[in-house]
Amino acid sequence: MKLLVTGGAGFIGSCFVRHILKKHPDYKIVNLDALTYAGNIENLDDIKENPNYSQRYTFIKGNICDKNLVREIISDVDCVVNFAAESHVDNSIKHPEIFIETNVQGTLNLLQASKEFNIQRYLQVSTDEVYGTLGKTGYFYETTPLAPNSPYSASKAGADMLVRAYFETYKMPVLNTRCSNNYGPYQYPEKLIPFFISRLLKNEKVPVYGDGLNVRDWLYVYDHCEAIDIVLHKGKVGEVYNIGGHNEKTNMEITKLILDAMGKDENSIQYVEDRLGHDRRYAISNDKITSELGWKPSITFEEGIKLTIDWYLNNQSWMKSIEDKKASLV
Repeated sequence: MKLLVTGGAGFIGSCFVRHILKKHPDYKIVNLDALTYAGNIENLDDIKENPNYSQRYTFIKGNICDKNLVREIISDVDCVVNFAAESHVDNSIKHPEIFIETNVQGTLNLLQASKEFNIQRYLQVSTDEVYGTLGKTGYFYETTPLAPNSPYSASKAGADMLVRAYFETYKMPVLNTRCSNNYGPYQYPEKLIPFFISRLLKNEKVPVYGDGLNVRDWLYVYDHCEAIDIVLHKGKVGEVYNIGGHNEKTNMEITKLILDAMGKDENSIQYVEDRLGHDRRYAISNDKITSELGWKPSITFEEGIKLTIDWYLNNQSWMKSIEDKKASLV
């Protein structure tokens, strides 16, 4: 089996590449990534330096918006797993056009080429944010109507609808996963956990939006990778599968966990004006993927958050390298 993994130098994508190469010793992977600010080729240094993996792994720098490149690559692979996306909500509020170009037009390019070359399976990795927001109770199900509230989530919902349309219109063997908030190693330090750790290491305060009581369901990244793997191989084509961790935490709870782990107190918190269109609560039901495919999270939140914080504390040079690159782009 030869997989095209798009966005494979990003946080979840790089962990998925690592997961597949370790679990499936006969698989080959082509990693297509534009290496925009959030893509980091250093995330896969361990793969490049390992002869057991490097012979089965190829990296191509390129953008999914490049139709000709996409066609050329897809003509020589069996399956496509699309992680490539602009994903930072704050950035989407400032520059929504970039999100439409990558997340919608880029997905369309992948679907068109996949249809042309009769790809065995196309899997679109999406987010629970396409469902909008929840009240204090209830869960997102695969049947929950899409109601995105930010340009980012609207662009991901648009991509999901294209995937659905290619199944309904062309009977393409597509699959769609929607996950909750991921955490773990290699996450770009604009996201809450690594961002706060980075700030605290520099003795800076951490910014908490509004009252800090927005709720998210947290999923350890390698549990997510295992779920995508299972959906790719066992999922029913045309279906959507929600992937969650059943770990609902407020932003304030996460903040205090990080503060405690780093020997800081609440004097290190700076409350800031709430984000525009900030969804109050996400919570996702795993019932379908658990009952139909047998997947469930294997890492408890207590285990995962400790592994995550320890990883960032032990890999401060990785964070510094990213921050230096970011500063050079300003």
